[in-house]
Amino acid sequence: MLPDRSFFYRLAEAAKAETLPRFRAGVDVVNKEASGFDPVTEGDRAAEVAIRSLIEAEFPDHGILGEEHGNVGLDREYVWVIDPIDGTRAFISGVPVWGTLIGLQKNGRAIMGLIDQPFTGERYFADGNGSTYSGPDGERRLKVRDCGSLSNAILFTTSPHLFVGEELARYREIESQVRLFRYGTDCYAYALLAAGHVDLVIENSLKPYDVGGIIPVIEQAGGIITTWDGGRPEMGGTIIAAGSRAVYDQARAILSR
Repeated sequence: MLPDRSFFYRLAEAAKAETLPRFRAGVDVVNKEASGFDPVTEGDRAAEVAIRSLIEAEFPDHGILGEEHGNVGLDREYVWVIDPIDGTRAFISGVPVWGTLIGLQKNGRAIMGLIDQPFTGERYFADGNGSTYSGPDGERRLKVRDCGSLSNAILFTTSPHLFVGEELARYREIESQVRLFRYGTDCYAYALLAAGHVDLVIENSLKPYDVGGIIPVIEQAGGIITTWDGGRPEMGGTIIAAGSRAVYDQARAILSR
């Protein structure tokens, strides 16, 4: 038996109870990377524990891939992929573009997913057949838009500083051709793409938990998300997501040179 939307929402509420009270509250931050800055907060850890406990109680035969507390049963038919706070840098900076990502894979393929933003009260959910939005302005089906071409596209990336060498050159070439580009929205960029507000997201160095909850939301809203070389995105890496085939093809022609 597969989970339904109400179970995903239970997971989101459990995470929200740990993250939202800590947002803009001066939480302690631990740096996970000796040679750089990869922050984690008590909110990250507590939210993942809350999510995992519910999954383990309801679906004990499922595997779990989590950012903060390790992996269990990755060879099982169903595997949950959890990022308790995607956008921790935004979280600790007081910027409300972070989110909780919860995905479900079947035999390695992402089939259900949730992008939850507790501060704004928005949820972007893919149930296996389609994607829906619920938030302060109501509930509706999600559908990507077709802006026609790269020259009309709105592009998002977390930061151009994450690209180096040839990757940076390719990204900059795309950036020079789009109508508008913005930085720093983490998982919220993908939510906006699924909702038809933006057209293209390009990133690199992503982990499986960075995309596990996002892939179904994009695909079931009619969008495209792959690696730069056109492969499946479940393992992360270099990622491109687009609202239309035309924009995807034009951007990927540059990225895959």
